[in-house]
Amino acid sequence: MGVWLPQPTADGSTTFFSAEFGESFHSRTGAQQEALEKFAIATALEEKSQRSHVTLLDICYGLGYNTAAALDVIWQRHPHCHITVVGLELDATVPVAAIAIMPPWPESVLEVLRALAHHHRYTTANCQAQLCLGDARQTIQDLAASGFQADAIFLDPFSPQRCPQLWSVEFLRVVARCLAPDGYLATYSRAAAVRSALLAAGLHIGTLPLRAPHAPHEWSQGTIARWQSSGLIPLSAMEQEHLQTRAGIPYRDPCLIDTPQQIQARRYAEQQTSGRESTSQWRRRWGIY
Repeated sequence: MGVWLPQPTADGSTTFFSAEFGESFHSRTGAQQEALEKFAIATALEEKSQRSHVTLLDICYGLGYNTAAALDVIWQRHPHCHITVVGLELDATVPVAAIAIMPPWPESVLEVLRALAHHHRYTTANCQAQLCLGDARQTIQDLAASGFQADAIFLDPFSPQRCPQLWSVEFLRVVARCLAPDGYLATYSRAAAVRSALLAAGLHIGTLPLRAPHAPHEWSQGTIARWQSSGLIPLSAMEQEHLQTRAGIPYRDPCLIDTPQQIQARRYAEQQTSGRESTSQWRRRWGIY
């Protein structure tokens, strides 16, 4: 069983710190706020809530906050909307431990989270939810083979440096197969390698801009991807150039079985022989320190 250390965040909600990955599950600026803004709202669920049915795919379900925020946004606007949720999670102990630190979501939402944590499934007249446990590289292949199509995909692994296996071109190509034609994929990551991989998967990408004034090194709070370019905020010139640097060389995991170390080493070797501009040169040119 993992050791999950509770950590308060700025909006009053609590997240966990993973000793294994050396990172928190959410931004210190606000775990609940991040789930709402970077995932539920960023994937246009306020608009999609007017439909009779919405399908969600939560990759790296974790504490369940992204799913909770999505359910809350949809049911606040359309209480009778039927929602299908599939969550992918490696460690079943995380959602169980999270029940003790949940923000005050509505009871209808908490009921889903408790059922997923303890039973890994939930079925009522207006919700069908399932938590698929195991390596997401394998569970996503089964899901894609079934023809599953999501209106919104939440891509929320630990950072590419810590968890490169869930940011590779090969993994994201399978993820993209699960995205509905008019769906949205959202991730907190603005990394050039991640954006390059999403493009290699055939998707259009846009930036998720910061809401408040910010320093040059804080140019975005995430990435949105779709099959079509409509509904996306284009990357700035600075962000577009970032993709052309060595940082834009994506992670590769050809058979979806390699270790993080192998994936990192493969990318490093490609960067060392690349004729691309260094990321440090790009930073200097744009005044990013």
